[in-house]
Amino acid sequence: MLPFRFTEGPPMTSRIRRLWFVPLLAGALACPSGGPTELGAVLPTTGTAAVYGSSIRKGIELAHEQVQKDLEAPRIELIWADSGSDPERGAAELERVYREGAIAAIGGVTSAEALAMVPVADRQNRILLSPSASLPQLTGISSNFFRIYPSDFSEGTVMAKFAVDTLRLRSAVILAKEETYAKGIQEVFADEFRRKGGQIVEIIEFPANTADFAALVDRVNTLKPDSVYVAAYATEIMGIILELRRQGFAGQILTTSSFAAAETIARTGAAAENVMFTQTALELEGNVPPQVETFVSAYRAKHGGDPDLYAAHGYDAYQVLVEALRQGGTSASSFWKGMRNIREYPGVTGTFQFDEKGDVQKFPHVYRVQEGRALDYELERQRQLEEARKRLQKIQEEIERLKAQGN
Repeated sequence: MLPFRFTEGPPMTSRIRRLWFVPLLAGALACPSGGPTELGAVLPTTGTAAVYGSSIRKGIELAHEQVQKDLEAPRIELIWADSGSDPERGAAELERVYREGAIAAIGGVTSAEALAMVPVADRQNRILLSPSASLPQLTGISSNFFRIYPSDFSEGTVMAKFAVDTLRLRSAVILAKEETYAKGIQEVFADEFRRKGGQIVEIIEFPANTADFAALVDRVNTLKPDSVYVAAYATEIMGIILELRRQGFAGQILTTSSFAAAETIARTGAAAENVMFTQTALELEGNVPPQVETFVSAYRAKHGGDPDLYAAHGYDAYQVLVEALRQGGTSASSFWKGMRNIREYPGVTGTFQFDEKGDVQKFPHVYRVQEGRALDYELERQRQLEEARKRLQKIQEEIERLKAQGN
């Protein structure tokens, strides 16, 4: 392990901690001053979005540790900041992180934070890489903005098609938080669900500070839809699911990748069973690529449990920035070129290559919660079909054996 020390930046809206790893190789990639390259991470580790930011931070920290153990890798100093789940505070913290020397930053965990941070990245002419913002309006918003998570357009479309084509659902009520992200994804879902021939019985939007969902769920039960689609963040999704179960809702519960945090699923408990949500593919076991095996093994050793979608995206975001350093350099212009030069980079959540608008081509899968675990619906169905085929084959072999004995 490389030696390290902590330093604290000047006080502002939140403290920023620097983690400095001493460079061991004279030839290692570094800033023009000869020191380590500075990268930032502005994440919501407190506030309503902390469930995502805290998980993403775990992924970034793990990637950072692994990279710094590689003596041929760039020497990197990470500048941390807490957005407090507040877009304006996040923008102010990003400004500070850039001012302290970060040539690029991971930030914009929520779409609202990303929208607030992009103007800062443009003023400073620095890269902002979001690990999880998915609002369609972020596509092409700035040449300095990149994201490794697909647009809500993909996620909402995939779930609507799955609901109609696979589950044969014909009606849905949408429960959506009055918030930028929720509005965007529920509109995509509604449009595609109707296009496929389904009926959106009603769209019910609720204020951001809603904590009592009894009246909303009572309205859902009155309408008697085949399904309910919940577009919100973790706390609201969990509260709505618990209330739907308490009031005995008989239909299918559908939601978004905002439910994919391991902590959220665990806290929802038995009520989460058979809830379906979309997320980019994340297989932890079986025939997985070497980089996934390495990530999962290291994460389990460090944290004693499985990584979730957000930890994986934090890990990938850091690795993408390191790859951009290798492809480009440490100046703002060369680093931007490095981001553009990334081609078919093998991440743990997919293969990365940015299009001209800063997006990646990744396609969400539908997951279902079974016995507390999130399982890829299609892969699980394939496994079940294969197991059934093997059982039938054994039965047929036993029939043939008995026939042979009878002869």
